[in-house]
Amino acid sequence: MKIISLMGATGSIGTQTLDVIREHPTEFKLAAISVGKNIDMARKIIVEFQPELVSVQDYHDCNTLKAEFPHIKLTYGNEGLIEIAVYEKADILVNAVLGSVGLNPTLQAIECGKTIAIANKETLVTAGHLVMDAAKRNNVSLLPVDSEHSAIFQALQGEKEKNIERLILTASGGSFRDRSRKELEHVTVQEALNHPNWSMGAKITIDSATMMNKGLEVIEAHWLFQIPYEKIDVLLHKESIIHSMVEFHDSSIMAQLGTPDMKVPIQYALTYPDRLPRLSANRLDLAQIGKLNFQEMDVERFRCLHFAYIAGKEGGTLPTVLNAANEAAVAAFLEGKIRFLQIEDLIEKALSNHQTIAHPSLAVIQEVDKETRQYVTSLL
Repeated sequence: MKIISLMGATGSIGTQTLDVIREHPTEFKLAAISVGKNIDMARKIIVEFQPELVSVQDYHDCNTLKAEFPHIKLTYGNEGLIEIAVYEKADILVNAVLGSVGLNPTLQAIECGKTIAIANKETLVTAGHLVMDAAKRNNVSLLPVDSEHSAIFQALQGEKEKNIERLILTASGGSFRDRSRKELEHVTVQEALNHPNWSMGAKITIDSATMMNKGLEVIEAHWLFQIPYEKIDVLLHKESIIHSMVEFHDSSIMAQLGTPDMKVPIQYALTYPDRLPRLSANRLDLAQIGKLNFQEMDVERFRCLHFAYIAGKEGGTLPTVLNAANEAAVAAFLEGKIRFLQIEDLIEKALSNHQTIAHPSLAVIQEVDKETRQYVTSLL
């Protein structure tokens, strides 16, 4: 039985991780969880899974739950996240939080030798060099949870790095894949949140619509698989059936296919190198689908993807700026403070305003993150 710590238990990836644990109660035990402000859901998780350690965002909520569950250790805030990440009884940490808040707890967990199932893109985007160096130094495995990176990881099993020609990430195109830029000028938040294929949280769904989500995945793939950006391509694939591909230098291409179901990559990360059956899963029926479609990505249409390649290739603190500016801009859009296309404008201004610092420390990354958010806010 694998003992699991789960950061971000009430989010989209977190709740689907709970589904996987629920389906295989003899294989997994949930020992520690973190939640944000969804205390009602936290109560239900505590009652069902009986974790030993729970962290919440606010001090008040922590005290409320302490009174209701006196037999469970309760903690809160950033220090609470770290306690979840390094919980001594856990074998594997599932990092399913949103944003750069997941970075420091992940680094702490790596130093403790925990296996990391990583769904938190921002950890690798903002500090990929620190994370990968720490993982190598501590002989820790980073197992990808994103469907695209899981697909590449699966395609590379038994393969040698020297044989890789390129990685091909697929993208659904998000909510507005068939609209021109002119048609995007006045789209609403509700329209942007209507993803055609996947059920995800609000922030990730907006990132999918702007294609920033794919840009962050490009940077993440660079670090996870140690592949230069020149060998990472993105292909528009509206059906979301092929989750990603690897081309080898002999011209062979290996792809991982499946229905759009995040429980598959989540479970694979938890069971690797083994697999477990998923009796409740929808099976892929290619005969019923009939055909699959692919298009070249238009970086003029999806400017955020272009920004991500620029930031990734530049390196240093520029990916931190990219991520922080995007988080601040998306939050402003979701709050109705800016229009959809202004997300791109704010990110571009933040990137242009920044003087890149090479090989940044964690403290420098955190300071740049803070300064970038303040700068974007000042532009609203």
